Amino acid sequence: MSNTGLYIHVPFCAKKCAYCDFYSGSYSRKDSDDYTDAVIRNLRHYAAESLTADTVYFGGGTPSLLSGEQLKKIMDEINRGFTLSPDAEVTLEANPSTLTPEKLKSIHEAGVNRLSIGVQSMSDSELKFLGRNHTAERAAKAVTDAQDSGFSNISCDLMIGLPGQTPDSVYSSIDALSRLDIQHISAYILKVENGTPFDCDEVRSLLPDDEETSDLYLAMVNTMEAHGFMQYEVSNFAKSGFESRHNCRYWKCEDYIGIGPSAHSCHGGKRFAVESNTREFIESPVQNITITDDSPCGFEEYAMLRLRLKEGLDLRRVPEHRLDIEKKLPQLMREGYINYENDIVSLTAKGFLMSNSVIEYLIF
Repeated sequence: MSNTGLYIHVPFCAKKCAYCDFYSGSYSRKDSDDYTDAVIRNLRHYAAESLTADTVYFGGGTPSLLSGEQLKKIMDEINRGFTLSPDAEVTLEANPSTLTPEKLKSIHEAGVNRLSIGVQSMSDSELKFLGRNHTAERAAKAVTDAQDSGFSNISCDLMIGLPGQTPDSVYSSIDALSRLDIQHISAYILKVENGTPFDCDEVRSLLPDDEETSDLYLAMVNTMEAHGFMQYEVSNFAKSGFESRHNCRYWKCEDYIGIGPSAHSCHGGKRFAVESNTREFIESPVQNITITDDSPCGFEEYAMLRLRLKEGLDLRRVPEHRLDIEKKLPQLMREGYINYENDIVSLTAKGFLMSNSVIEYLIF
């Protein structure tokens, strides 16, 4: 049997965040029921391939808007149609405001064993700027309620590069999250995406400049590691053994199947994507896909993704490109952007901050 991961895109939000450009629309119970049925149809379509799955990831959108019953239906179908590994990692992204003790219990009983909670900040003023519908206190309660419901693998999102943010305020958020005894933090620099409500001069004028953002990022990395969250990818930090197994599939060019509107896949030797249209997904017998790459994971993509990981790129795996890369290393090492040891090129925290430019210079 071939091994894969399953990504299920849940395209519903109670309220669209002003900075977000991920595909989602408004929630209704009827639409979510119809959507659940469509997910199950598509799982049955792929089940014919006799696949083993060891990761499942419900992303969005706001997957925690689905009921425990709906999640159980989907997980039951996965168990019927796939060989789900006994130690499979099953992640659900969640908005703190949707998590009650009862809801958490039903999510856990459905088979979810990892939560990714969209905290974003432990500062109420920063949460207000982002337009989040929870407070720092509500976020903390969502985490402790999750732990009381049996979850022992919890990740929280954190956002930096916000107006008025300082290294001290970043430290305060990380310290507050650390005291909640979570296992993983995904930390992102706020980026103004085209076409979002934040895409305006008024918002841009409030944001820290590049130098200030760099200081925030480097302070964040140091603070994370001081609290036991070791960086393993540009934006991801974990306690030992709690790295996101599903997301590592993306960065290691491993197989995964995406189901749902706007979901992407790397499966069967091709990359493909589903149309960003919930109604079309619901009404189609099988989701309509578009091939985006007939031969994925060539050298450039493989090297780019590996360099996003702290473990880096092993030049012994790309012997035909080794000399070209080694010629470029001395300058990057002098400037503190990379480490090179035992045939492995890896980015430093400073290098991660400039990852797009550093990686482009190395491999193109």
